[in-house]
Formats: sequence, structure tokens, C-alpha cells
Amino acid sequence: MPDPLLVEAEPYPYGFDPARTALLIIDMQRDFVEPGGFGETLGNDVGLLQEVVPPLRDVLTATRKAGVPVIHTREGHLPDLSDCPPSKLNRGAPSLRIGDPGPKGRILIRGEYGHDIIDELAPAEGELVIDKPGKGSFHATTLDESLRAMDVRSLVVTGVTTEVCVHTTVREANDRGYECLVLSDCVGSYFPEFQRVGLEMIAAQGGIFGWVATSAGYLKALQTLETRGAA
Repeated sequence: MPDPLLVEAEPYPYGFDPARTALLIIDMQRDFVEPGGFGETLGNDVGLLQEVVPPLRDVLTATRKAGVPVIHTREGHLPDLSDCPPSKLNRGAPSLRIGDPGPKGRILIRGEYGHDIIDELAPAEGELVIDKPGKGSFHATTLDESLRAMDVRSLVVTGVTTEVCVHTTVREANDRGYECLVLSDCVGSYFPEFQRVGLEMIAAQGGIFGWVATSAGYLKALQTLETRGAA
């Protein structure tokens, strides 16, 4: 087995085998990231999430070039809302609720324009797209089975939001034995304090849920792979 690629990370360097790794891009959907979507109806500044797009686009390009699998997730529900629990449907007092008509179609409904991934990070042909009804990417989905079929044991985790869907997914992955590297500038929150604390929690206590690094560190490791290939 080749030596693992190393990424400078917290709480210590993260080693991964590209052949057993996948890039996971969580919920980079119009309803969360763009003006007029569900995130904005909750009173959030979507500009904070849009800051994630440029570095994540670079990571996506380099990951594809390296031949590492890419997996996208989308949070959303069936048109009849049968998979949306009342506690989620009725939470808070947004101007639009899940299922209501919005500027980008019905809010967080599968198949609607707003439910889909933003153009800058659109899935390429053949890339796996996981539709999920909950916060975590493993709940009520085939993600675990798909990863095991691909012999993937390491996940490079990106997307939104850091303290909700990203955190839930990393915790689920940790319980299933996956090693997760979260790229700090490729995950985003509507709340800067949640962003900071969410990342600190992942790497706390010797990496209780995983590792945290910048995209620059990950890209540098992929460049090492290119060097090996040219040798």
C-alpha cells in the first residue's frame, strides 16, 4: 500500500489514501446559499455561505483531477411532505415554510429549482447525489452502503451549514468508523460564532469527531500525489 498523503491539520496531521477517500459536498443548494431561498426566509445572511463557493470550487476541480470520488448531498422532501416531521415543518416563524411556493419553486422540495445544487458546484456526470430528508447524510439514505461498496474509509467533508448538516454528518460518520477531514474554508455557517465553535468541537480532545484543515493543506497533499505519478 502506498504511503498516505498527509495534510497539516488540527489536532495533528491527517493521513489518507486517495484510493479509499471521497470528497463529500453537503447541501450546496440554491435554497440555502442563494438569495430568495429557504435560508434567507429564516432571516439569514446568505452572503456568509457564498464565501465558501470559490475555495470549494477549487477543491472540487482538484479532486476530480486526482480521480478521487465526489459525492453531493441535497436536503429536501417529497412533494407530499410525508417524509418531513411536524417538528421540522412547523419550527420557528419563517416567512416561507418547507413546501411553500418561493422564488425558486416550492421550498426544499425535491425536483424544484431551489432544491438543486448551485451551478458553480453542479455534479458531473456519474457523481453520486444523495437526497436526504434530515440533517445527517447517513439518516434514511444509502450513503453508508455506497461508501462501503466503493471501499471508502476517509471523507473530506465540505458544505453547509457547519453546525447543522456538516456536524451531524461528521458525527454519524465517526460512529460508523469513517475518518473525516473537515476543510474549514469550505464549510460555512450563517453565524460566525457557530462556525468557530463548530470547527473547534470537531478537532477537540485529540480529534473527537475528526480533523480540521484549510483547503490549501488538502490541495498541497493532492499536488504530492501528482508528483508521485510523475516520478
